[in-house]
Amino acid sequence: MKQDRHTAILRLIETEDIETQTQLAQRLSEMNFSVTQATVSRDIKDLKLVKAPDGNGGSKYVVTEEAGGENLSERLAHIFINSVLSAAYSNNIIVLRTLSGSANAAAEAVDSMNLPEILGTMAGDNTIFIVVKDSANAPKLTQRFLDMLKH
Repeated sequence: MKQDRHTAILRLIETEDIETQTQLAQRLSEMNFSVTQATVSRDIKDLKLVKAPDGNGGSKYVVTEEAGGENLSERLAHIFINSVLSAAYSNNIIVLRTLSGSANAAAEAVDSMNLPEILGTMAGDNTIFIVVKDSANAPKLTQRFLDMLKH
C-alpha cells in the first residue's frame, strides 16, 4: 500500500502543481487512499520532496536529483521493479505493462536511466511505449528490463 501511495504521489506531483500537504492529502483521498496529515508528512520526507517555484509566484512539491542524490535513483529503480509486469518488443518499439496507475512513475525511472538507445517514452495508465533508435537494440534493451524485474 505504501509503495502504491508513493507511486501515486510521484504521479500527482509530476502532473499537477501540489502546493500543500493538505492539498496532497485531499488528492490522495480522491484516489481512494486513506491518509492522515502525519502520513502525508512522512511520505514527503521518505520521497525527499522539496518545494520549488511553480513559475506563477507560488511553489509546488518536486523531486530533484539534488534532493535525493543516489536515493532518487534507488527509489525509481524500486518503483520500476515493483510496478512493471512485463516487457515485449516489436521492431523499434518496446512495450512495458505496469500496474494500473504506475506507468508514469515507471517511465520516469526509464527516463532517468539516460539510455542512449532510447529516443523517448510515452506513458499511459498501465502501459509505456519506448521508442528505440535502432530496432537491432530492442531485443537487448527488452532483456535488460526483464533482467531488472528478476532482481
